[in-house]
Amino acid sequence: MGILLSMVFSAATAAAAEKPLTVVELYTSQGCSSCPPADAYLGELAERGEKDGLLALSFHVDYWNYLGWADPFSSAAYSKRQGDYARYFDARNVYTPQMVIQGMRQVVGSNRPEVVRAIKSVASSPRIDLTVSRGADGMMLNLPAAGTGYNANVLVVTYDAEHITAVKRGENRGKKINNRNVVRTLKHLADWHGEAMQVPLGVSGAIGDQGAVLLQSTDTGAILGAAVFGLN
Repeated sequence: MGILLSMVFSAATAAAAEKPLTVVELYTSQGCSSCPPADAYLGELAERGEKDGLLALSFHVDYWNYLGWADPFSSAAYSKRQGDYARYFDARNVYTPQMVIQGMRQVVGSNRPEVVRAIKSVASSPRIDLTVSRGADGMMLNLPAAGTGYNANVLVVTYDAEHITAVKRGENRGKKINNRNVVRTLKHLADWHGEAMQVPLGVSGAIGDQGAVLLQSTDTGAILGAAVFGLN
């Protein structure tokens, strides 16, 4: 079993090295009538997944809950994360559905041509190669030495592959909404300033089907690297 896990993680690491992940974050809500088309598009991006070098994540904000439907996957922490992006982008307001690509570009999440252009525009951005390994003491993130001048957060998210929800109230009353790669937890693991380091992920017993590590600049909001891992 240990040999098999080692082979799986080696293959995943090799794939990541060949095609670094571009992170697409959708800020959405089941209480937002304009969000289902963006939810559907994120599902398509999630299907493309790692084979196309994409990590699609659905962050459900909580500020639409007052309309009568409390999104079961919403969190004030995700609303705060979107607010942080607004400051990085020097935007006056937050909105849904919004897609943020690699922490560097933001577009309306249902505007497919603009999303495609944004993904292409960040394709050549520098990336830090993150690797995740599983050992006797649990799962570890390995960060390489990359020199000075970096100020970044090491974040871990866990997410469910799919949820189909029958919405009973609010703007989407009567609809069944399919959400993909629904983020369930978001946690700050460590600060990183370019030094080589190992960080235990601490995800034993975490909610979710899968997990991902994000290395995100605190200066610009750009995601410098990402890696995915299985929870089960």
